[in-house]
Amino acid sequence: MRPAEVAPRVVALGGGHGLAASLAALRHVSPWLTGVVTVADNGGSSGRLRTELGVLPPGDLRMALAALCGDDDWGRTWADVLQHRFRSAGDLHDHALGNLLIVALWDLLGAHGSRAEDAHVAGLDWVARLLGARGRVLPMSAVPLDVMAQVHGGDPARPDDVVLVRGQVEVASTQGRVLSVVLDPPDPPACAEAVTAVHEADWVVVGPGSWFTSVLPNLLVPQLAAALQATSARRLLTVNLAPQQGETDGLSVAEHVDVLAHHAPDLRLDAILVDPRAVATKDDQSRLDDAADRLGGTVVVTDVAVRDGGPRHDVLRLAAAYLDIMGQR
Repeated sequence: MRPAEVAPRVVALGGGHGLAASLAALRHVSPWLTGVVTVADNGGSSGRLRTELGVLPPGDLRMALAALCGDDDWGRTWADVLQHRFRSAGDLHDHALGNLLIVALWDLLGAHGSRAEDAHVAGLDWVARLLGARGRVLPMSAVPLDVMAQVHGGDPARPDDVVLVRGQVEVASTQGRVLSVVLDPPDPPACAEAVTAVHEADWVVVGPGSWFTSVLPNLLVPQLAAALQATSARRLLTVNLAPQQGETDGLSVAEHVDVLAHHAPDLRLDAILVDPRAVATKDDQSRLDDAADRLGGTVVVTDVAVRDGGPRHDVLRLAAAYLDIMGQR
């Protein structure tokens, strides 16, 4: 059993570089850590494997596993191996070795059989053991998904129209303004172990990441959304450092929060973590406070960005912020 005085159980939801950043920070907070990862990627190596083999897209899962590697030689080496991409003139070009490793384990463990979900989870656990990962990685759903968005001006030939854009890559790179997203299928089965992890957590961390294609999809899986509403865990939203070109151009921090509330109207928050550069004016701060009030959350403003001014989270600063919010120091 876990002693009451040790670190909290933490579940982090998202995908891509945003989830990798939060997991890399959270592994300094607690060994009782689970990353729940979106499975809607349709581009690059992941998209090719998904199309060819019918598997869950492994790329975001791979990145989450690499983020949980330790800072010793073993961890750094295996993280590099997992992230290594082949460069060639052949079919292996741009495949990440970690993607191939994950898919190979799924194949060996029977991910196409009647116990596919068990095989997906077991394969990821095997990779985590190989890496010596500090925590666990799970898919948000047992089946691959597509993101579909209503986009204003998504068709250059009809700049005043709202059109439907399908696919994570296509939504992330649209030149229009994303209004809302849904999943296809609309009622996908959640990964049962991810639902259990949310129910058993002390803290659930949502974000940062690509807002419409990585953060919001986790809130649109019905069983996972229900678990997020019912859990006794406290809920922390980590807001992006800056709007993302394509997906969230022009959105303020407060509008990011309002978009989340629109897609998950029953979700309540305890804390919203934001870097001071994202609320540079009193008006920014006031609008964010109002948005947070509507979700029941308290705004925490602290430096979590890298010191060179880039829109990237600093792992140790983010870890320190999480420790403070979770009352661990």
